[in-house]
Amino acid sequence: MIEPIDETQRQQVLAHTEYYIASAETVLQRSFERIPVLFDLSGTTAGMFRACGRQREIRYNPWIFAKYWQVNLESTVPHEVAHYVVHEVYGAGKVKPHGEEWRALMHYFEADAEVTFKLDLADIPQRRQRRHPYRCDCRDHEVSSTRHNRMCKGTGVYLCRYCNSRLVYAP
Repeated sequence: MIEPIDETQRQQVLAHTEYYIASAETVLQRSFERIPVLFDLSGTTAGMFRACGRQREIRYNPWIFAKYWQVNLESTVPHEVAHYVVHEVYGAGKVKPHGEEWRALMHYFEADAEVTFKLDLADIPQRRQRRHPYRCDCRDHEVSSTRHNRMCKGTGVYLCRYCNSRLVYAP
């Protein structure tokens, strides 16, 4: 099993994040707020920019960074900073996440504008959702925790793709 990056490496990631934010400020001739940068991402995602209301943050996966250090410094860091900058300039939902504005910024950063991460993650700790038993009129189903929680809250309804009847919890 791979170990996550250490504090020295985290500081290098923070410095690279700062570098790309400062570069965006230069090219766009405006300043950007310094937002929290967290190293709490797990699973198969190397990085994520997240905005919820006025709260914005960049999250990195310290295990994937440890396994593919240079690739992440050169690709993931500018990728997430570009999402942050595009969000600040254009607002939420105004442009496509990997649209021309994002691609232009990635070009300015001289970073690869690939959208997906295609490297072997076999020894990276993975999140595994629990499965929950459900039934319909024709068979048993196993539903992920995400869908189970939506159904419990009343925010999601799922139908069987074979008989089109509603899935019902079957503990």
